[in-house]
Amino acid sequence: MTAWSSIRRTMPCLLNFTTFCNTTTTTNFLFPTPPLSNLSPSFLSTQPSSHLSVFLSSSSRSSTLRFFSSSKLSGGMGDRAVSSLDNLQMSDKISYLTQKDAAEIDEILMGPLGFSVDQLMELAGLSVAASIAEVYRSNDYGRVLALCGPGNNGGDGLVAARHLYHFGYKPFVCYPKRTPKPLYAGLVTQLESLEIPFLSVEDLPQDLSKDFDIIVDAMFGFSFHGKPRPPFDGVIQRLVSLHSHAQAQSRRISPVIVSVDIPSGWHVEEGDLDGQGIKPDMLVSLTAPKLCAKKFCGPHHFLGGRFVPPSIVKKYKLNLPPYPGTSMCVRIGKPPSVDISALRENYLSPEFLEDQVLPDPIDQFRRWFDDAVAAGLREPNAMALSTADKGGKLSSRMVLLKGVDEHGFVWYTNYESQKARELSENPRASLLFYWNELNRQVRIEGTVQKVSEEESEQYFHSRPRGSQIGAIVSKQSTVVPGRHVLHEEYKALEAKFSDGKLIPKPENWGGYRLKPTVVEFWQGQQSRLHDRLQYSLIEIEGKQAWHIVRLAP
Repeated sequence: MTAWSSIRRTMPCLLNFTTFCNTTTTTNFLFPTPPLSNLSPSFLSTQPSSHLSVFLSSSSRSSTLRFFSSSKLSGGMGDRAVSSLDNLQMSDKISYLTQKDAAEIDEILMGPLGFSVDQLMELAGLSVAASIAEVYRSNDYGRVLALCGPGNNGGDGLVAARHLYHFGYKPFVCYPKRTPKPLYAGLVTQLESLEIPFLSVEDLPQDLSKDFDIIVDAMFGFSFHGKPRPPFDGVIQRLVSLHSHAQAQSRRISPVIVSVDIPSGWHVEEGDLDGQGIKPDMLVSLTAPKLCAKKFCGPHHFLGGRFVPPSIVKKYKLNLPPYPGTSMCVRIGKPPSVDISALRENYLSPEFLEDQVLPDPIDQFRRWFDDAVAAGLREPNAMALSTADKGGKLSSRMVLLKGVDEHGFVWYTNYESQKARELSENPRASLLFYWNELNRQVRIEGTVQKVSEEESEQYFHSRPRGSQIGAIVSKQSTVVPGRHVLHEEYKALEAKFSDGKLIPKPENWGGYRLKPTVVEFWQGQQSRLHDRLQYSLIEIEGKQAWHIVRLAP
């Protein structure tokens, strides 16, 4: 049973859902993924392998479901979004390294600070893979070609290929000048054990755009001097030509190019000197951006390599953005321009068929809600509540579900708020739950009435004391002179009840229950052929019963 009262808005997001299960988000990589046992059999039995592999990949992690109410905990989607906005705002202040400083930092890391080259390479490669997964989802960009040079940059590319394989991509590796050292030989062995194909330069298809969606440029790093020699000079020219051809055809550049730390062939400090070099779509700077990154004009600039100790930051006066949660990468630079009309998802979901659903929509809702909780979605009980006044004027807002039983869906609010006034005039409403990572939504229509005073009283005193005081302070939907007024009233009440005595529930505060008359379950499918199963109440021989129909998407 779900402890509804424990699911609070201050919950930072407990169990990570690597939103990789249908690769709709992102690689959040922030929290442990729940094991398969936490998801309903009906969801798992029809889940395609691309979904199941992700849940399995983290099954050894803790499966304990915990809800936190401390706003100081970090790692939730909200923290991640705020951090990303902060990083974009501070992009002009970020430090850039000279080639000399970059080399010195590596020497210090692998000298007195005790790092080994394989440790740094592992962290760098993971950062690259995480950055790619942040932007390019494996559903749409599954085929990856890693072009690896003979040095540490090439090693980063080999590590990235391994991680991308485990993230659900299909990597290929071109590694023409193999380094005869145990570290690099071990990386090759690891990739071969995963049956990742190795291609020679001669084996590469003439038109890379037909066979690959992403090309990882890991040929040369910041220590490279001079001009690239064969076979890398020819490979670089093929990447340049690929970009030029795409521009000439006025089409989306495919495959996209992701450069590791330095676009190969660029001057480490001065960038693309003659303007004829690689123009990557993504640059993943490692440790700190190098000076040439100032000349990067692509849409996606990430920083990776979350290993810089305070002594390095202080010595080189580095100003670097904070990493969100437990992520291994962070976006820096200006946000990319977006063509809103081109934003779309090609959903991959199990079929949702009539013979799979339960006869009662409340039971079916509980099944889907349990799936959302088990998947670790942030605030799975968040729902859009739409109301209308007596004149039919509509309004919507997000609220939190606090209970569901055979009588309906319960939430709590101020009885003098706008939604409460509208419900007093027109006691009908609709609810909408949207679980993006599961490609699901539930739409509910019905009549609304207040819950009993006893029920409201019981829930009110189950809330944290701070939330109880907040409910008294907030005269919801009324105009306030400023935020300071709310803080002053809050502090006064906090002092008043500092002895721990019972905080009385305001008379104008309580719950509502929506009794459903229509419930629709929606599951996204490919080519917009979504599943929509609708329950509606009908009368049969004087008794009400639920009737299930399929609606066209």
